[in-house]
Amino acid sequence: MIQHPITAIYDANILYPAPLRDLFIRIAQTGLVRACWTEQIHDEWIRNVLKDNPRLDAERLARTKALMNEAIRDSLVTGHEDLIDSLTLPDADDRHVLAAAIRVRASVIVTFNLKDFPRDQLCRFEIEAQHPDDFLNTLLDISPGLVCSAVRRQRESLRNPARTAAELLATFERQGLPKSVARLTEFAATL
Repeated sequence: MIQHPITAIYDANILYPAPLRDLFIRIAQTGLVRACWTEQIHDEWIRNVLKDNPRLDAERLARTKALMNEAIRDSLVTGHEDLIDSLTLPDADDRHVLAAAIRVRASVIVTFNLKDFPRDQLCRFEIEAQHPDDFLNTLLDISPGLVCSAVRRQRESLRNPARTAAELLATFERQGLPKSVARLTEFAATL
């Protein structure tokens, strides 16, 4: 296990697509990242999944949420609500994410919506927003073996249908991780 994992808030938009959610949770399970989120983040990704896929069962997604909370110890942030009103961001609806990051002393918010988390607003809390592709590249710099083991475990868990490493990497690329996929391709034989 890593001595000092990176404490990161996972924004709802990286938890929405199941393959990315699975990848980033598996990476947290390696000990490389202390992944955190809130009930409000859960509500947001679940609401968007149901909006885009109305045939999905809300109970199934509630089960996924519970499994996420169980899979990553101390992932659910609470006690951050009192900070929300004091924060300023371009989208006031994102203040809860920053408040959670402050409460757990996260160093990074992993999000596709970088414009919603301006550097000048985050730097005073020593937090930065990172695109998931950049975050994954940072993790590959720190411990390529742990990242590759997480990807391999994810691929091995896929049964219906099973996926080759190349197919799983193609999925990650379609979901916004082209730089990471280029690097992971170097390790394809181990995935």
